[in-house]
Amino acid sequence: MSLDGPTCKHNWNLFNPNPCPECAKERPEATSPFIGETRLQWAWDSTSLGWLKTCPRLYQYSMIEGWRAKHTKIDLAFGIEYHWGIENYDRRRLLGEDHETALHFVVREVLARTYQHPDFLATDDTLKTRPTLIRSLVWYLEEFKEDNAKTIILANGKPAVELSFRMSLDWGPAGERPYALSGHIDRMVEFAGQIFVMDHKTTKMTLSASYFSQFEPDNQMSLYTLASQIVWSTPTKGVIIDAAQIAVGFTKFDRAPVYRTTGQLDEWMVDLHIYLAQNEQYVRDNYWPMNDKACRLCVFKKICSKDPEVRHIFLKSDFKKLPWNPLAVR
Repeated sequence: MSLDGPTCKHNWNLFNPNPCPECAKERPEATSPFIGETRLQWAWDSTSLGWLKTCPRLYQYSMIEGWRAKHTKIDLAFGIEYHWGIENYDRRRLLGEDHETALHFVVREVLARTYQHPDFLATDDTLKTRPTLIRSLVWYLEEFKEDNAKTIILANGKPAVELSFRMSLDWGPAGERPYALSGHIDRMVEFAGQIFVMDHKTTKMTLSASYFSQFEPDNQMSLYTLASQIVWSTPTKGVIIDAAQIAVGFTKFDRAPVYRTTGQLDEWMVDLHIYLAQNEQYVRDNYWPMNDKACRLCVFKKICSKDPEVRHIFLKSDFKKLPWNPLAVR
């Protein structure tokens, strides 16, 4: 997607998550979130930054070494298809299609996209399945076909749906390139006279005040609010969490706004500076310490419970390599 923003010398938009092919030839590291052959990350998203904030050892295993559990949950694939369906419905409605036509297109395409999909075939999850995915999309699009939250139109005339961003910071490792923040925003909307990012979530949790409270504060929502203000110059007030509770016999929807003040975003940036400086020290030491107070629900708990001398054996046995790249198109 072409977005408003500065361009490189080859006229490639710098907010586009795909690196300029000419710049990539001149500077190969432009396609990698790491500087050259080092372990120093320059391009960050909410996922990689969340790993670092939670536990440096979690960051090492997940981001630097790229380990993933061999038997991954269905959550990611389910969420991707759910997002894809809503995004493409919104696009087609904004282009003038009626509700039924856009809905039929989305259902047909998602059925095709998930047919023989390995994650849906392999899962033993009884809640997030192909039938509950289609049901959730149909029910959601029926419920919000006359949505009070209206998709805004960007200055370039395009709808603010599935927006990828990359923004450079004004500092970086000494003598190296500046840090950059990247990510993908589901939608930007006007609601009750204010601008919000809208973020779609699917969950098995009950949609209650306690569910929505987990996003205040929250690393991802702060980044999305900040990015929308800077990249698209919008007076964004925060993020509307647009949640779908997936159950065996029903899907329930609810929304709640989470606000970010200027002071909160400034504080987030101050903290970011500290976290990235700490990571520079970890890189220099080639050591990412374990935060053992974050182990209880961590996927690497079994690994970190072993003696350091044998952890690599269990990593190779129980995990697979699947690198995460904040610059990749989702």
